[in-house]
Amino acid sequence: MHSQKADSVRRALRVGGYTPFSATEYPGLLSAVVFVQGCPWRCGYCHNPHLQERTRDSPIAWSEVLATLRRRAGLLDAVVFCGGEATMDSALADAIAEVRALGFKVGLETACIYPQRLRQVLPLLDWVGFDVKTNFESYAGITGVAGSGDPVRESVAAILASGVAYECRTTVHPAQLPPPALRALARTLAAMGVRHYVLQDFRATGCADDALAASALPGYPSEEMLAGIAPLFDSFSVRRAGQAAR
Repeated sequence: MHSQKADSVRRALRVGGYTPFSATEYPGLLSAVVFVQGCPWRCGYCHNPHLQERTRDSPIAWSEVLATLRRRAGLLDAVVFCGGEATMDSALADAIAEVRALGFKVGLETACIYPQRLRQVLPLLDWVGFDVKTNFESYAGITGVAGSGDPVRESVAAILASGVAYECRTTVHPAQLPPPALRALARTLAAMGVRHYVLQDFRATGCADDALAASALPGYPSEEMLAGIAPLFDSFSVRRAGQAAR
């Protein structure tokens, strides 16, 4: 009995934050947002650096979040899991199943770090928002982790093969994705089968990397460059700084 209880506590989702209502996180639906704690990468433009570390105890008990969601069943349409990196947590699949049992649609936002765990949860998802930060061979320059583009390539292929609704997006900064690299990335993604693509402005607000913030270029990418990228995709848009996330 004691060991079963300990296992239950150990496997509870590690929640670093919770937003009870969002009209923008899941496209077209009202959702709650669960921020899962932990990420192995240290991207300079990360806006949730407080979620990168995994503390010993969950800052917010998953049981409390689940109780709140039970009370909101019928008032919200969906729950979105993000991070940090939600797929870092071995309890993610169980948490998704519990949310689905309450009648919610489920979305996931991921940086595509753990392809095996992503494949495990894809059948449970209704929508995925996934980040491709740069060309796969250049990932270490952003994440600080050698070879980090390989799991991303594998994860993108898994998402596309699953048939789940998705949004692929890239945050653009001229120092990290100059025009030739950005054009090459767009062509690579289109060749892989990505049909829905969003470019997001780099946002200096909240960025801990002073050099990145100082070298940001307003209006990048140019309209001419965007006009060359747009025909590669069925749907393409640019999310400018200050715009809602969806």
